[in-house]
Amino acid sequence: MPWSRATGLSVMMCVALLMPSPDAARADSSEREKVALEVAKGFLKELGEAMTRHMTKGGPTEAIKVCAELAPEIAGRLSREQGWRVTRVGTRVRNPLLGMPDAWEQKALAEFAERAEKGEPFPSMTRSEIVTEPDGQYYRFMKPIALQPECVLCHGLSDQIPEEIRTVLKKQYPFDAATGYKAGELRGAVSIKQQHGDARDRPIEKAKD
Repeated sequence: MPWSRATGLSVMMCVALLMPSPDAARADSSEREKVALEVAKGFLKELGEAMTRHMTKGGPTEAIKVCAELAPEIAGRLSREQGWRVTRVGTRVRNPLLGMPDAWEQKALAEFAERAEKGEPFPSMTRSEIVTEPDGQYYRFMKPIALQPECVLCHGLSDQIPEEIRTVLKKQYPFDAATGYKAGELRGAVSIKQQHGDARDRPIEKAKD
């Protein structure tokens, strides 16, 4: 066999050995989604429990503090613990500096809305994908958040939001667009982002709370 051909075959065999098998790739993706789902569920559970405690203690105005202060703290802590970027994004945002979905997140939110229109319940939905971006490849994951009945006091129609809460919201969020929702509607999603490939275990430098 000519040397050049033998060398070519050797290179191809090495590449084949280095490339993960389809089964291994599927297993890796399944494990990532499992972990991401647990992180998202844990985030929503902790946030929900905090919301209940604060509303019981001080009423709906205390719940505003949970969304404004505690939610970013929880997201930041989970991001540091996991080495992932964990955050919330909204279909309409209260603070333009936080929670604004990027292009991939907007696409996922639109997909969630379409699936809901076809009868699929939000609790069963997730969306995950390996995405190529200018600075590398990332594993992206989202789990939708439906507006809970008690949340209409801050995010519902204008006649559902008490005057006291409207005053606080107007003062704290002058560019607030996160109202006009009905209970059960898509409010947003938990969004998780992790570097993929050789760098997938490195934490993302700036976690968006």
